[in-house]
Amino acid sequence: MSLGIAFKGAEGIVLAADSRVTLNNALPPQPNGQVFVIPATFDNATKLLRVKGQDHVGAVTYGVGAIGGQQPRTAHSFLMEFETRISEKQPERRLTVEQFAKELSDFFLEQWNTRMTGIPYQPGNDMVFLIGGYDEGSPYGRLFECYIPSRPVPVERCGGAGEFGAVWGGQFEYVNRLINGHDPKTVEMAAAALGLNTAQKEVLAAKFRELAAPIPYPFLPLQDCVDLSIFLIRTTMKMQTWTVALSGVGGAVDVAAITRTGFAEIQLKQLTGETIDLRSLLK
Repeated sequence: MSLGIAFKGAEGIVLAADSRVTLNNALPPQPNGQVFVIPATFDNATKLLRVKGQDHVGAVTYGVGAIGGQQPRTAHSFLMEFETRISEKQPERRLTVEQFAKELSDFFLEQWNTRMTGIPYQPGNDMVFLIGGYDEGSPYGRLFECYIPSRPVPVERCGGAGEFGAVWGGQFEYVNRLINGHDPKTVEMAAAALGLNTAQKEVLAAKFRELAAPIPYPFLPLQDCVDLSIFLIRTTMKMQTWTVALSGVGGAVDVAAITRTGFAEIQLKQLTGETIDLRSLLK
């Protein structure tokens, strides 16, 4: 599942994501008919996306890690084709964040419809994108979210006047508990256990919202937005090392910040070779 975060602060947009992808391998059925699924994780996926020629916008992806059955491709592997498409359609033109989000969504929806033919869509199995950036001349950034293939039309998040904050997705249970004060399932579970009607359920939900961490998002400097984004991903990783559940968040944390001056890489994993301790060779 992974974990992606897009943070809209007053000084800029922060995009952060882990690097883990999880593949589930079903073993042959046992004599009693029971099927075991063994998850395998790989910690070097790139989920932070930057597009050449559009230096005031970027995206992170989470959810389904690849499109295609026998020939799967990650979102990152499609970047060159997407860059070519943008440059041909909009040569030398800086897109607005909304236009970019629409182009990105349209492109990946086409890839999904072409490459996932014959593969049944399972509800909740989307490739999700959080897109953030700056429109030319705007004092504040914008955030959009789209789900491929179920909800491809980009929806703006934190788009109200003076509205700032973070949007996240994937394995978000611990992030929700830390920031919102409760798990997303809490209200539904309590309402079912207590037999609450719709009005009572709304009252309960409002009370739970009072548990949210008192973070003054409009006043956070950009560095604090970066630090908080990394903290939330790292905390999820650490908690998952102690829990008996799918550890879908892991690897390096890639982070970028986008301000009115453009896209800045804060921390990105790099390809490396083997590390050799020369001192041990000299012994």
